[in-house]
Amino acid sequence: MEENYENMTPFKDMAKFLRESRINNALTNRTIVYESHVRWFLRSVRYNEKEKMIYSAVRKKDENDKDVDVEIKFNVGDLRRVFDLGDIDDDPTIVPERLCKGLWFRMGFTGHANGKYLKSLFSRPYKFLIHCAVHALSHRKGAYDETSDYIMNIITCLVLNRPYNISQVLFDNLVDNIRGEKYIMYPRFIQMMIDDQVTYLPKDPAVLMNLRNMKSDTLNRLNQYKLKKDET
Repeated sequence: MEENYENMTPFKDMAKFLRESRINNALTNRTIVYESHVRWFLRSVRYNEKEKMIYSAVRKKDENDKDVDVEIKFNVGDLRRVFDLGDIDDDPTIVPERLCKGLWFRMGFTGHANGKYLKSLFSRPYKFLIHCAVHALSHRKGAYDETSDYIMNIITCLVLNRPYNISQVLFDNLVDNIRGEKYIMYPRFIQMMIDDQVTYLPKDPAVLMNLRNMKSDTLNRLNQYKLKKDET
């Protein structure tokens, strides 16, 4: 969002809104992600239900140049501080469905009230907003056009400037992943948590994770994006 793309013009107002929003750091933080760090984190990650804490480890060299595992642990509060999401524990994680749907129709939604909330069915500026939220905050491995309930809640609360506990939602998604298949979810967020706690980690450019960032061609596709007939 920072680069001056010519086809950014339709989205400039929304980009400004996002830069001033509580999710700005989560959207724009340019942490370099090392796949080796993330995979080592997932290798030993566990959740302590009693402490409400995620535990794991990363590998680094000690003063004798030997490989050692360094503990990583964090809770919702740690995640909230590092991501700078500006919410609190008492903020809700559920938003009334009627409130969400009413807002989304004011955002130009052209679908059915009880149908899928697809990015392609919204007015152009809100396609950009949804695109940013889904790619940065969604736990999915694919299907980036369809918007999940919690992303819908986040967007509703951002637009209406209502409190919402984004930190808790992201943390709960991480916990669900730990209890499930442990695929690489939120790699940039995991790296941010690692970097917050451990210094002097090995940083091998050969193991950089290739994350998809928004570029000029992305904006061009988004600007022209329409629903296909077989998606209705």
